[in-house]
Amino acid sequence: MIKDIIRGLQVYSGAYGLISKLKLWRYFVIPVIISIVVFALIFITAYTLSDNLGEWIAGIWVWDSGKDTFTAISTFIAGFVLFAIGLISYKHIIMALSSPFMSPVSEKIEAYFTGKPAQNYIKTNFTKQLVRGIRIGLRNLLKELTLTIPILLLKFIPVINIFSTVLLFLVQAYYAGFANMDYTLERHFKYRESVAFIRQNRGLAIGNGIGFLLLLLIPVVGIILVLPLSVTSASVIAVDLLFDDDEEIGFEPFDKIELN
Repeated sequence: MIKDIIRGLQVYSGAYGLISKLKLWRYFVIPVIISIVVFALIFITAYTLSDNLGEWIAGIWVWDSGKDTFTAISTFIAGFVLFAIGLISYKHIIMALSSPFMSPVSEKIEAYFTGKPAQNYIKTNFTKQLVRGIRIGLRNLLKELTLTIPILLLKFIPVINIFSTVLLFLVQAYYAGFANMDYTLERHFKYRESVAFIRQNRGLAIGNGIGFLLLLLIPVVGIILVLPLSVTSASVIAVDLLFDDDEEIGFEPFDKIELN
């Protein structure tokens, strides 16, 4: 698992060069605009509501002494929780809406590594890709929230809250990598088959997702580069998994982008 996580992260080192080499930047224009708009709306909403939610939580403190301190702590926690939930929603919203625009990227990457045009075994099109993206997004959002809410509650327990932060990060990373890899898998597998395939390779999905989340920590530039770099890296991973055992093709994507 750890080896796969590291491997999933390593692919990022060649992503920028691969995008430039294959001239893929133009495909990311609309997804980047979607990313910026959605992130801005979520940040503004979390910032605006944190004070109100913090004061509401502080209402349980019935004593005058320490009221201001408790309110400040409540506001901080409220802001953190709102932003965490917002970040979860952000991932799934932009990935679902960007799905039709990401398919050409994964097709070109697949064609580059295999040496022949990408095959559309499932016969997808713009509408089907959007519907599948939304379906995957809703499925992952519900599952992620189901896991995240209990983890967020652990934030209120000293010491344990340190481990809950790591666990929350890994859960978010997995579902981010999941969606990124599905842009390639949607041409090869049906919905349930894709879910099973990614579960079998969850370490690589987590590694890709960690890169996704780390990019978001970079002010401004992060939300611009997060989709291009993460989707390109995930496409390389997915293509490697799909064709690595194909003797007729005989290529090594990870080597080809100079990871080894």
